[in-house]
Amino acid sequence: MHKVLAEAGVGSRRACETLIESGVVAVNGHLITTLPAWADPVRDRITVNGRRIRGPEPHVYIMLFKPRGVVSTNDDPQGRRRAIDLVDHPLRTRLYPVGRLDVDSSGLLLLTNDGELANRLTHPRYGIHKTYEVTIDGTVDEEELGRLSAGVFLPDRQRGRGRRTVRSKMTMLKRDRDRTRVRMELREGRNRQIRRMMLRVGHKVRKLRRIELGPLKLKGLRPGQWRELLPAELTALRRSAARRG
Repeated sequence: MHKVLAEAGVGSRRACETLIESGVVAVNGHLITTLPAWADPVRDRITVNGRRIRGPEPHVYIMLFKPRGVVSTNDDPQGRRRAIDLVDHPLRTRLYPVGRLDVDSSGLLLLTNDGELANRLTHPRYGIHKTYEVTIDGTVDEEELGRLSAGVFLPDRQRGRGRRTVRSKMTMLKRDRDRTRVRMELREGRNRQIRRMMLRVGHKVRKLRRIELGPLKLKGLRPGQWRELLPAELTALRRSAARRG
């Protein structure tokens, strides 16, 4: 069921699982609240919040250079400008962000209605790397870089206890007396992870920009601009999502 909803552009597979469990999905008039569940998108009448979903729609893949001050989420209670507000695609299909990029950060954000691919790109099992350029207050020495690379302990409110970050790749780009610029490659995506990691070693992030998502590289766009993925980019992205990390 969650795969049918995802392929119809309702959301990612995990988001669709949440919708089903919250009791807003019905098949032929019967509410579905437990998983696993099955439905035939051709024969069955499937509704979400009373609205009937159609068959699979054409998949759209958008690379957006998200500016600072724009939220990634499609539903923002504060009414701030959203990433999807910057994309005026001719198909008018509902797009969803792949992963997180907080409001104070900028850079590459992938938007799509392909729930299956979005699930693979965000699931830790596949280990899709994300690369960031980070400017930090103060001088970060080699010992601190080593600690960050090896993993630091971060609290986890949802799990009720903290855990260590997965090993990451750190590269020094520039260092002077009052700031340091590094490149960080992560294979997980916790809430505000880089900012929290830097605070663990006593430094505050001044600027954070995502420059890569798997094989995708942020090139040829200025903040607020977007474009569809090239066929070669989409092929490379699918190959990355097919491999387990």
